[in-house]
Amino acid sequence: MKDSFKASLAGHQLLVGTIITLPSPAIAEIYGLSGFDWLFVDMEHSVMSITDAQAILQAAAPQTPCIIRVPAIEEVWFKKTLDIGAAGIIVPNVRTTEEAERAVQFCKYPPAGTRSVGIARAQGYGDRFQEYLASANDAIAVIIQIEHIDAVQHIEDIVRVPGIDSLFVGPYDLAASMGKMGRPADPEVQDAILRIKQAAEAIKRPLGIFAPTAEAVQTYIRTGYTLVAVGIDTLLLGDAAKTITALLK
Repeated sequence: MKDSFKASLAGHQLLVGTIITLPSPAIAEIYGLSGFDWLFVDMEHSVMSITDAQAILQAAAPQTPCIIRVPAIEEVWFKKTLDIGAAGIIVPNVRTTEEAERAVQFCKYPPAGTRSVGIARAQGYGDRFQEYLASANDAIAVIIQIEHIDAVQHIEDIVRVPGIDSLFVGPYDLAASMGKMGRPADPEVQDAILRIKQAAEAIKRPLGIFAPTAEAVQTYIRTGYTLVAVGIDTLLLGDAAKTITALLK
């Protein structure tokens, strides 16, 4: 039996995914059939509604777990996202231990957290209600995104917050927060990323990162990153189209 996403993450298995920003269930289904291990469904930098996100999860199910990046660290987004059946949540722009702790609380039912109880897709529309309540706290992955220099300055404390399953580096926003817009390869940015990596490795916390191409992400994989998001749907679609037109025109 295939491990759950969270079990695979905890086991430091290599999980290769890509980012979905277009509200298209067909794209999610195609990606699932293409062999991606997971899908990064982005509600922060897209026009995607919670209804769109649910349709994507339904198209990807059951073969491809979807992890949703919520737009903000606000409880209502965690409730809606988890109730539609996300396998986990990516929490954007966490900068302090307090924000990390709050994110974990929003993901967990009492007494471990403050998540309220509803009946929706995640609970089988009521059919799997008790089963879901009993298993959700252990099954849902909580992934904290580190993408600001303020977070790097507190990373040794953030990484130790109970309930965090992984850190996920956002190199482009991190570079911007350091005054190096569009330059994630800058040596100072790379030093900051190394500090994040070292903090995660110190307590064997799984580590993830985004890169625009497979070639770019291979270096990270070789150095121990196991949760990788490669490319974005819009870029992958555009690049494929340009490849065809370049050959034929």
